[in-house]
Amino acid sequence: MNAHTKPSPDPHGATTYGLSNEARNLHWLLANLVNEVPGVHSVAVVSSDGLLLLSSDPGQAAAAQGGEDSGIQAGPKGSSADLATIVSGLGALTTGAAKLMAAGNVKQTMVAMEEGSLFVMSISDGSLLGVHASPDCDMSVIAYHMALFVGRAGHVLTPELRSELRKSMEKDQ
Repeated sequence: MNAHTKPSPDPHGATTYGLSNEARNLHWLLANLVNEVPGVHSVAVVSSDGLLLLSSDPGQAAAAQGGEDSGIQAGPKGSSADLATIVSGLGALTTGAAKLMAAGNVKQTMVAMEEGSLFVMSISDGSLLGVHASPDCDMSVIAYHMALFVGRAGHVLTPELRSELRKSMEKDQ
């Protein structure tokens, strides 16, 4: 069986059938981040133009974008589609602030709320990794695992791979 056609279901419902090795590896890294790090609710990888590339809950992303007629129930607030929108906006806001302050590139943003935490980290070429976590999460553990993801994903997240991931998200919808 060809490496590009071997199905590999993700524990969150995504299928990696027909994807390149690099795309399957990114799906695995994302699933590992969600499954291995305590307190993580959802994860989204967003391109520089705000499009969702990878999601920890693709069914919820499809429901949120498909509406009531899609036959899929929309998930709770904090689903990956919502997270992608928030991450994209927060990324643009912090990038603008860094430019105004002549502070260089934004590496990471963390927002602590009463009922949760939000982490955003730059990957490459403006792509962002966003994590929604519980309020009692260990922030340093989440930041460490996000940095591992970024380190492993950053060098393979080429324009071709971003296009492949975008198309696979569209198929999941």
